[in-house]
Amino acid sequence: MSPISLGRPEELDEIVSLIKACAVYMRDVQGIDQWDEDYPDREDIIKDLDSQTLFAYRMEGSVIGIVVLNETQDAEYAEMNWSTTDDQKNLVVHRLAVHPEHQKRGIARQIMDFAEDYARQEGYDAIRLDTFSQNPRNQRFYLNRGYTDIGPVFLTYKKEFPYFCYEFVFTR
Repeated sequence: MSPISLGRPEELDEIVSLIKACAVYMRDVQGIDQWDEDYPDREDIIKDLDSQTLFAYRMEGSVIGIVVLNETQDAEYAEMNWSTTDDQKNLVVHRLAVHPEHQKRGIARQIMDFAEDYARQEGYDAIRLDTFSQNPRNQRFYLNRGYTDIGPVFLTYKKEFPYFCYEFVFTR
């Protein structure tokens, strides 16, 4: 049985705590100012849970990782030169997070394996995502998985640094 399934409303506080732990770890330990008090916030997680797009990785009954999978793209994605078109079926990965105490154990890899399997099963043509330009570890992670670097984008509600967009196209 997979350790990954839909997040449950009763896990809201646990998921918010996970997000906050990741934000603090990125900022204070890694020096990456990617997430803060405003993003992602409790309301974002409530929307993800309500729309049944948040998937949780559980270990011994505790949520230690999450990912959001949907078709929602930031408006700035329209500026990008994607390999697929917007009329094709594109899955977008948001808010991939693994609790700092469980990082470097292959959990993010397992979550992305799940996301890619989900996309294949649901008939998506491609996966799109972005990662913060100041987070080289994430950039290597996606490149090593075979994602194509589409280029930088400035997300208006985020930081002064760009995000790098990546795409993985499924061959049929």
